[in-house]
Parts: sequence; structure tokens; C-alpha cells
Amino acid sequence: MLQPGTPAPDFSLFDSGKNKVSLSSLQGKNVLLLFFPQAFTSTCTRELCAVRDDIGRYSNATAQVLGISVDSVFTLARYKEDQQYNFPLLSDFNKEVSALYGSLYENWILDMKGVSKRSAFLIDKKGIIRYAEVLENAGEVPDFNAINELLAKLN
Repeated sequence: MLQPGTPAPDFSLFDSGKNKVSLSSLQGKNVLLLFFPQAFTSTCTRELCAVRDDIGRYSNATAQVLGISVDSVFTLARYKEDQQYNFPLLSDFNKEVSALYGSLYENWILDMKGVSKRSAFLIDKKGIIRYAEVLENAGEVPDFNAINELLAKLN
């Protein structure tokens, strides 16, 4: 697993609007990467809606939130529209970025293979990981109190 204090691996993924987004293009901003298993599931929706409803905290901290799953851009577009998410959802359909960040289940429920683990990575303006949490239990959510405290200190 990637550890705090190490450089965040760069990547480029398509968002739900079919635009390519790279981590390196966000240098100069704090970035909160939220890997999630599947669009439209209850825990994922609860987690991402809480972030949506608290987006001012991240905007005020010059932080870009990015949701990442192995769902297709088409599924993510519908999910984003249905839930009115105010941050990009990125498709890691080929599972490369989830694997790079140590956030990929080999086997998940219903014999699904290669699904993103629920994970959170807070990356500072210089591209250094400051917080890393990879959850084995998809029913749990990241420690947003710890993330938000650290984010406040980064500014």
C-alpha cells in the first residue's frame, strides 16, 4: 500500500463526461481521491453524498475531490446525474489505477473480480500523499474526521 510521505503515482482516466483527467494536471491543489466499489450501491452512495453535501469544505481548502471506480463512464454519468454529484467521477474500467494504489479486490461479492476497494488518499499541492486508508470491508467508510483535520492543516 502507498504510504503517507511518498509521491502519489500519476494517472490519467476519463471522467463521466468523457474528458481525460490526470493527477499531474491538478498540481497546486490538494486532491482527495476516493476509490469506491460500485455505483448505485448503498454505502458508496451514502459516502459520496456526504462529500457532495460538504463540498464547500473541500473547495475552501483548494481541494479537488475525485471519485474513482471500475464502472464505465456511461454508468458513472448516470450515477453522477442521479445523485447530483458536484465533483468528477473517473472510470478505472481497466483497473490499472486501482491496482497502482493498492485498492483492488481480487475477489468481491457475487464472484466479481477486480473491483475497487473503498479507499481514501489525500494528496497535497506538491503531489505527496498525506493520508492513505484502504478498507478491506466495503461496508465501512474512510475516516473523514481525520481527513478533514489533515486537510485543514495543509492550508
